[in-house]
Amino acid sequence: MKKKITIWIGILILVTLAIFQNSDAGVQTVFKMDKPLPTESGPEAGLLAPAFSTTGLDGNLYNVGGEQEKAIIVNFWASWCDPCKIEAPDLVRIADTYQNELSIYGVNVTKFDNKKNAMKFVENYHLTFPVMLDIDGTIFDQYRGAAFPTNVLIDKQGVIREIILGAISAEELEKKVKKLIKS
Repeated sequence: MKKKITIWIGILILVTLAIFQNSDAGVQTVFKMDKPLPTESGPEAGLLAPAFSTTGLDGNLYNVGGEQEKAIIVNFWASWCDPCKIEAPDLVRIADTYQNELSIYGVNVTKFDNKKNAMKFVENYHLTFPVMLDIDGTIFDQYRGAAFPTNVLIDKQGVIREIILGAISAEELEKKVKKLIKS
């Protein structure tokens, strides 16, 4: 009996490794879309991005959901998150480089952080893209957030193309941005 269980566990491990090895993006990519334009919304690749409107620290109103002029990355972060600190300069560079084709919206999940530390993070990392405070975690919950950072890549039609949990290399992120902009 134990021998059969051990064999099955070994098979499951090998199948899992084979799947991740054949994935073009590795473990960080949780969802990917390869479907036509959907009609329903939800926090997963292939569906329309859940809509939200919120005011940024700059006082402007920002909307996610439906067709947009540019592709969007919604970046959920917290000031205490070390991978978020590593990723911040890459996001600033990408926001500046692709400003005509891409909007990056930083969403500090203040429910798990605090406003003072979030403001200090924005200042320390010279975030040039719009930043919003998700005080009660409503937006993060709407996207079923599970980790920091989480990057939601949304095309111009408002469809989620990928949800990336955790930080990825600057090169890999830029590759995904180029693909997102073309979609």
